[in-house]
Amino acid sequence: MAGGRKLEFDKQQALEAAMQVFWQKGYLGASLSDLTSSMGINKPSMYSTFGNKEKLFLQATKHYIENHGKIHVACLSLPDTSLRERLKKFLSSVISAQFASSNPKGCYVMLCMTEAASGDMPEQARELIAEAAGLFPTLLEKLFKQDPEAISSGLDKNAKSNALTLATLLNGTAALARADYCQADLQPVIDNTLNGIGL
Repeated sequence: MAGGRKLEFDKQQALEAAMQVFWQKGYLGASLSDLTSSMGINKPSMYSTFGNKEKLFLQATKHYIENHGKIHVACLSLPDTSLRERLKKFLSSVISAQFASSNPKGCYVMLCMTEAASGDMPEQARELIAEAAGLFPTLLEKLFKQDPEAISSGLDKNAKSNALTLATLLNGTAALARADYCQADLQPVIDNTLNGIGL
C-alpha cells in the first residue's frame, strides 16, 4: 500500500502564520481566507492538517503559549539575581514582546480574552484562553509564596494580590502597545509598580 501523501508545507510555519492572524484580528475577526492566505495553503489542506477553524485556533494558541509566552518565565529564576531585578527583567521581557515589530502589538491572550467574554467564542477555545490568561498570575503567586527573598520581605503574605498587581500591569501595557504608546515611557511604570508592592 502506498504511504500517505507527504505534506507540501511546514506545519510549524503554517501554525505560526495562523497564530499571527489570530493575534492581529482575534478569533472572530480572522476569516478562513485570511488564515489560508497567510499560511500559504488552501482550505482542503488546512482542514486535513489542522481541522476546522476552532481546532486551528486551539493549536495556534498552544503554539503561542509555548513559543511566545513561556519564554519570559526563565527571568524569574535567574541565579544570583535579586527578586526585584528578576521581576523587572520578567516584566520588561513581556512588555518588549508586546511592542515588538515582528509580531502584532499587544498580547494574543488578552485580545482573545475580550472576545471570550462576549460568549461568541466556542467553549473549548474560551477554556484554553482562560487557562492561558491564568499562567502568569499563577506563576507569580507561587514565586511570592516560595521565594526566600519574598518570604523574608513579607511579600508571601499578600502573594495573590502582588501577583495580580503585576499581571494587571501587563494587561495594561498590552493595551497601550496596541494604542501605539511609546515603550520607553513605560519603564518608570515598572519601577513604580515594584515599589508599590514593597520591592
